[in-house]
Parts: sequence; C-alpha cells; structure tokens
Amino acid sequence: MILLLLKLFWSFFLIGLFTFGGGYAVVGMIQSEIVISHGWLTESSFTDIVAISQMTPGPIGLNCSTYVGYEVMKQAGFSELIAAIGSVTTSIAVVLPSFVIMILIVRFYAKFHTTRTFSDVLSGLRPAVAGLIGAAAFVLAVRFSFGEGFSLVTDNFPDWKSWALAGAAFLCYTFLDAGPLQIIGGGALLGIIINQI
Repeated sequence: MILLLLKLFWSFFLIGLFTFGGGYAVVGMIQSEIVISHGWLTESSFTDIVAISQMTPGPIGLNCSTYVGYEVMKQAGFSELIAAIGSVTTSIAVVLPSFVIMILIVRFYAKFHTTRTFSDVLSGLRPAVAGLIGAAAFVLAVRFSFGEGFSLVTDNFPDWKSWALAGAAFLCYTFLDAGPLQIIGGGALLGIIINQI
C-alpha cells in the first residue's frame, strides 16, 4: 500500500511540476503516466474519470487527479478508506509544485514582469499550452502504437451515437456559443435519451 501511494505521489508530483496550462493540458500527461506508462487504469476507465472531472466543480486537472488516486487504489484491492487516502495523496502531489512555484513567482513578479525575457517566456508558453490541449483531445480519441500505427479508441467512441454527440457538442460550441455547462448538461440528457433507442 505504502509503495503504491509513494508511486502515485511521485507520478502526480511530476505531472504537477511539468504541466503548464492546467485544465486539459494536464489530462494528456495524466493519461500518459497512468494508462500508458504504469497501466494502472484502462483507457475506458480514464475516459470515464475525465467525464466525471468535467462535470464536477473545480479545476479538471485536480478533479482528475483526485478521481484517479481513488480509482487506482480501489482497483488495487484496497478499502474505501485507503482509496480516499489515495485521492488525498494525488491531490496534494499535483498541487504542491504549483503552490511552491506560485509563491516564488509572486515574490519576483513585481520585479521582473516588465522585462523582455519574461514577455518572451510567456509568448513561447501560449502556443505550447494550445498544443497540449489539442494533444489531450487527440489521445482521448486516437491510440498510437509503433507496430500498428493509429487506431481509434473504440472504448471512447464505440458507435454512431458517440460520434453524433461529439459532433453536436462541437457544433453547439462553435456556432451557437454554448458554454461548457450547457454542453455537458445537454450531452448527459441526450446520452440518456439516445441510449434508450
């Protein structure tokens, strides 16, 4: 139990330390670390966790970390209490680097925010964050292996209904200016209706 908690702490500490942009940028790194590197969860379980993380209040990266810690400990055969400790462990681990870095940044921001180097760093980070968000969407939809190439993650898009919901969400966001809450609520309602067909 202690060894698994330490592994979870270290994995999420690294995720918190090296993920810039928060939100969806962190999802791709969590997926890579938890599903691909360690094999603690399946693609399907991870996608469910991402969906739940989007529907609950708070930052998606922190919510996802909390649910992953719980689910990994539960699937390892531990009790609800130990699984809750897993949640706390991953939550603290993913937030700790940002907490320390932000304290340092606040101390030096007033001194350096007008310098050219600071502006250059931010202008380089913005496109990188956009790329990380795109990569997160890509890894949820497409699986890559060197021997087989690209294939669709069929757990996430098992049938035409899933594609229809994804397309409708995209169209609503793009053309109707629907917000995330409206899209998630509408998707949940349509999911219930469509699965009755």
